[in-house]
Amino acid sequence: MELKKQMQISMLLTLAVVISIIESFFPVFNNLIPGFKLGLANAVVLFALFVFSFKDAVYISFLKVLLVGILRTGLFSVTFFFSLSGAVLSILMMGFFKTSDKFSIIGISIVGAVFHGVGQILFATFYMESYKILNIIPLIILISIPSGIVVGILSKKIVLHYREDFA
Repeated sequence: MELKKQMQISMLLTLAVVISIIESFFPVFNNLIPGFKLGLANAVVLFALFVFSFKDAVYISFLKVLLVGILRTGLFSVTFFFSLSGAVLSILMMGFFKTSDKFSIIGISIVGAVFHGVGQILFATFYMESYKILNIIPLIILISIPSGIVVGILSKKIVLHYREDFA
């Protein structure tokens, strides 16, 4: 990887970590779903997915979870594994849906938001050894769609601005 691209990816990773940590101090629906966040750091992952590559987006997504785990939630804590399970399923599904070229960045963002929540619920099912937690999936989807739309709109504006300035 060339030095310029390495620096850009490093800056994006730093931005994603900072946004994620700041966002963790402002729970959105904490009374309804503990730990739920809007997911603004995912705008950075989407940017990497659409401007750079799937590999770069995976790199940023995974290292963001790892660094936030080290700095904020505790490495290998339950919170870390919730975040990791959501991030892994989210980035895999966003990459898969992006290959079809039938989804806009907003659509991919919605996919990412929904599957991030689903990944966390699947982990909770495993961790709590109970399938009852799966009953919350419709609520997760309902909340994830507007979250995905907001992050998608933000990501779209950032990507368009980047392409105008650096194309």
